[in-house]
Amino acid sequence: MYLCCSFCLFLIFLTHSVDSLMLQLPPNTRRCLKEEIEKKVLVTGEYELSDAPGQRTDIIVTDSRGQVLFSRENIDKGKFAFNTDEADVFEVCFITKMPAGQGGMTREATLSLKHGVEAKSYEGLQEVGKLKPLEIELQKLEDMSEAIVKDFAYMRQREEEMRDTNESTNTRVLYFSIFSMCCLLSLAIWQVWYLRRFFKAKKLIE
Repeated sequence: MYLCCSFCLFLIFLTHSVDSLMLQLPPNTRRCLKEEIEKKVLVTGEYELSDAPGQRTDIIVTDSRGQVLFSRENIDKGKFAFNTDEADVFEVCFITKMPAGQGGMTREATLSLKHGVEAKSYEGLQEVGKLKPLEIELQKLEDMSEAIVKDFAYMRQREEEMRDTNESTNTRVLYFSIFSMCCLLSLAIWQVWYLRRFFKAKKLIE
């Protein structure tokens, strides 16, 4: 019972956790953050930048193929959201620009990324379904449990893929080693045969 309660409290803590990052943005630079996310997952982000007179900052979100999922120019603060079609590495970049010949100050950007259960809005669910706070917490725990099960299944799939890749690589290395040994042995036999024939032609040996 105690372990069950502790596990529930741990899930509640994870549900309310927020991952925020602060980036330093010097003038005319590009700062990026990459994260690997599973397929069919809701991703939300919230960003806010400090004041920097005369400095323009753009934000762009892309996948590994370079497809633009979100972009805004001359930002101060805002939000974005998108759904992943497949497991991929996504990149969030801040690009600062200053006019030529002008100096600028370093700008601070705060970025909060959420995905999966963390990105789900339970306030709207509470209003629509007229649920009690305890029912909302139970719904969060249920969603978090499903997310954990999916994460374990995804990690198991990745482990199987990595194991298959390692086994395939080991097999190829073994075959390549055997082929190399055969080539070296053939070359050694040919060298002995050639030298013996050469020495016989020079009548150095019988």
